[in-house]
Amino acid sequence: MNNKFLPFSLPQIGEDEINEVVDSLRNGWITTGPKAKQFEADFEVYLGGDVQALAVNSATSGLHLALEAVGVKAGDEVIVPTFTFTATAEVVRYLGANPVFIDSDPKTLNMNISAIEKAITPKTKAIIPVHFAGLACDMDSIIDIAKRKNLKVIEDAAHAFPTIYKNKLIGTLDTDATVFSFYANKTMTTAEGGMLVSKNSKIIERAKIMRLHGISRDAFDRYQSKTPAWFYEVIEPGYKYNMPDISAAIGIHQLKRIDSFYEKRQQMAEKYNQELADLPITLPPMPKASSTHAWHIYPIQLAENYGITRDEFIIRMAEEGIGCSVHFIPLHKQPIWRDTYNLLPEDFPNAERIFNSIVSIPLFTAMTDDDQNRVIKAIHKIFNNTSS
Repeated sequence: MNNKFLPFSLPQIGEDEINEVVDSLRNGWITTGPKAKQFEADFEVYLGGDVQALAVNSATSGLHLALEAVGVKAGDEVIVPTFTFTATAEVVRYLGANPVFIDSDPKTLNMNISAIEKAITPKTKAIIPVHFAGLACDMDSIIDIAKRKNLKVIEDAAHAFPTIYKNKLIGTLDTDATVFSFYANKTMTTAEGGMLVSKNSKIIERAKIMRLHGISRDAFDRYQSKTPAWFYEVIEPGYKYNMPDISAAIGIHQLKRIDSFYEKRQQMAEKYNQELADLPITLPPMPKASSTHAWHIYPIQLAENYGITRDEFIIRMAEEGIGCSVHFIPLHKQPIWRDTYNLLPEDFPNAERIFNSIVSIPLFTAMTDDDQNRVIKAIHKIFNNTSS
């Protein structure tokens, strides 16, 4: 066994990112300033079209800002998948609204489209589709439902940069807003951080105010002024969600590398697809024509009743010196959501089955070919030593 432990994920940080951070430290702009503005502008150029971007300190805060900007209020309902991270639902509660949880699609692992309309009530205000693992949801169907029912759509694209859906980048679809994550394990990183994008300038304007305490003017605009510009007004009880320049400095150069990052992830996913195809596992769902997969994670599902459980598999991989993870523990199983909304496992049969068998194996751009070969060899070893 290789004595060096291979973690589930590591970021790939280069000298350009390091030098840009050092430049921020030396020039004095360490909070939101010129580099945050540059990062936003560069992101808009990458997405193209008439999209506007707002850098935030996390995807969670971006989702919160987006929901607030589209008018979600106390007592409203927002439809979310149970198979997601808790942030997708918790931001709904921040506004006093209620998340309404729906089951997964058994094939795509994204939200079950047929369950959306069944979940709509007179209180429903919005839908938050989550592009699980980097594979886009059936956005045509979701947008159609939203238009017919007069609902807002906020895309949780924490996994989905750069994902293409029917020849369009996620972030440029006909939805109200999209939020990306740049957490340390994502397809690109700013350590902590995210980006809220929208074609609706009113959403961006509102989010920009609420991003920094509900103040009418950016601190950066005030502090760089050559003439006295100390006056501002607090027009709402806002939040503290701005991205500092130290994070944006990393993001500027990570964005320049995102296409090469994507190519590496695509190659690694293809290799896994080939090398693991003969094992008693279900490989991740693939994108349809004219669409792509960002491959933020590579989740496999173990065959039932084969002789090894998901939990045992993770333990055996750890014994081989390889870290794995589980995406996700469905929210209907988490005490706060289960108990608050009286959620039952039988109401989410697909998510239950997926959860019991799913495991994410390492896939990150800092991995070497030897690292990936080691993962593949370990998986084959585990199944070869397991009788059905």
